[in-house]
Amino acid sequence: MLSRRPATAADLPTMWALRTRAVRASCATHYPAAVIDTWCACAAPTSLPLLVQAGGAIVAEEDGQLVGYAVINLESGEIDAAFVEPSHQGRGIALQLLQQLESLAHQRRLARLFLSASLNAVPFYQRAGFIPLREEVYPHRSGIGIQSVFMEKLLGRPS
Repeated sequence: MLSRRPATAADLPTMWALRTRAVRASCATHYPAAVIDTWCACAAPTSLPLLVQAGGAIVAEEDGQLVGYAVINLESGEIDAAFVEPSHQGRGIALQLLQQLESLAHQRRLARLFLSASLNAVPFYQRAGFIPLREEVYPHRSGIGIQSVFMEKLLGRPS
């Protein structure tokens, strides 16, 4: 059975390993191998532990194994990450995680969520209610530019 909970610092290595597997599996249809290799070789950003510590990260677990996670910057509303283990994709896990992040955003009275979506993830985010605003080259901290789409979702008033 799938369960969700706030991420902790102890989850960070597992989250990052999952992210790398997901990027390699899901992005291969949209990006050259050299881009994916550089993207995946990069260490986790120093901001990730801070976002987890601030309460902006949710993990999904099944049978005691971490199968997905999503991270939001609760100050700005930027979705920093949403990844699901490749063998678990297509089951609605990422959508559940995004809905939980949206709930956190409502609690913070944020007016919108935004992100830079990898090309393969654009249809998923559109299904989740995000609107593409522009194509862009995301300046990855590894020094490469990653083709992406800047998207946002306006939030209604919290209920």
